[in-house]
Amino acid sequence: MKSVLIIAPQEDETRLIREALPEDCQVENADSVKDALHLHRQYGFDVIFSDLKLLRDASKADTIAEAVQLFKEINPLAEVLILSSKDFIRDTVKAVKAGANGYLTYPIDPTEVRLAIESVDQSLAKNLELDYLRDQFWKPEWLDIIGSRNAGMREVFKKIRAVASTRATVLLIGETGTGKGLLARMIHMHSNRCDDPFISVHCGAIPETLLESEMFGHEKGAFTGAVRKKLGKFEMAHSGTIFLDEIGTITPPAQVKLLQVLQDGTYSRVGGEEALQTEARVVAATNADLAGMSERGEFRKDLFYRLNVFPVEIPPLRLRKEDISQIVEVFLKKLRQRHEKTIHSVHPRVLQAFQNYLWPGNIREMENLIERACILETANVLTPESFPAGIFDSDSVPAGLPAYDHLTLADARRHVIEQFERQYLKDLFVRTKGKVNRAAEDAGISSRQLNKLMVKYDIQKETFKA
Repeated sequence: MKSVLIIAPQEDETRLIREALPEDCQVENADSVKDALHLHRQYGFDVIFSDLKLLRDASKADTIAEAVQLFKEINPLAEVLILSSKDFIRDTVKAVKAGANGYLTYPIDPTEVRLAIESVDQSLAKNLELDYLRDQFWKPEWLDIIGSRNAGMREVFKKIRAVASTRATVLLIGETGTGKGLLARMIHMHSNRCDDPFISVHCGAIPETLLESEMFGHEKGAFTGAVRKKLGKFEMAHSGTIFLDEIGTITPPAQVKLLQVLQDGTYSRVGGEEALQTEARVVAATNADLAGMSERGEFRKDLFYRLNVFPVEIPPLRLRKEDISQIVEVFLKKLRQRHEKTIHSVHPRVLQAFQNYLWPGNIREMENLIERACILETANVLTPESFPAGIFDSDSVPAGLPAYDHLTLADARRHVIEQFERQYLKDLFVRTKGKVNRAAEDAGISSRQLNKLMVKYDIQKETFKA
């Protein structure tokens, strides 16, 4: 599922290229290089058809190489195809030597367009293989995940590549649904611990009274109901990796024990005195501002410093829209097998709606929507009718944000997040008719986390009950 940008002065030529492209292509067009670069920064196109004269006029030095490089800098894997008349074939050849990947001559022949796209498919596959497999670091089953066109995500994968083989503690920072659990598993699978256990602990989903027992185990008779000894998650992880999701929700006593583990690898079961040793590597994740929490005394500073050895910030989906078509394709591939469907693509209108939507639930929300659509769809293409109407609502595109010029970036970000969370919770409770457990499940958080947010924003569940 490729994204294509057409830069041409004539509508007829643009139309001919559009009609010759496969149905599952996401296509945009521009009549100037300036507008095209703006679109390219937003979407990171795979293929760019550009008129020779428009490309040359956009270069201050009047060199094609400089103009082509403007597009390559945004997405180094982009394939640039020159559109030119036969009268300028010599200049066109110079453009190819200067960095373009090929050319088509006017008038546009649909057959040549299709052949060019087939050639681009082969070239893109080769470039991705060279880009990511040069040193055979990435395992084949992860190639679909790491093929990002977003600069922020490419930096994330660069950091993961650097830290995976070390013993360092990693802190994954990102909004709910950005794929922190997947990245934690990626770190484990590309480490020398990949054959040892990967143990995941969702700290926010465990009741406070049981958190220590779950993480560190307990001895028989340690508390009421402890009828036998229980191994904790650290003991199960042994010399593998333990993933602590929503680390910001753990209780003060658990913070003390975790700090000791990070300092010297020792801990004891609840109700026990024996000092146990663990070789497990810790990967933690949070969607909270742990630095701010530690400053306010809500989270131990010394523990934060221990966790923050190697922080990795994951951009939300709304800031990596150039990856949407690729992510959709990955989900389709997985869901085809799971539901035994023959769906091969997504309707262009759906892809456009995905680009406009803000994705408050990030990648997890997208996966859920596509899975629902796959179950409902009867055709071989996911059509708009299989998706909620809200996805296509123009209101999902922000007209603009309030002015925060008097605030620092951090304060402005906090205000925007608080406004969003407050409205999100209200909409959530309207949909679930004030039922806390169901609302927490829909939001992908624990009831305890939801109750904290209700207190923070003074939201009463009784207001929303039918």
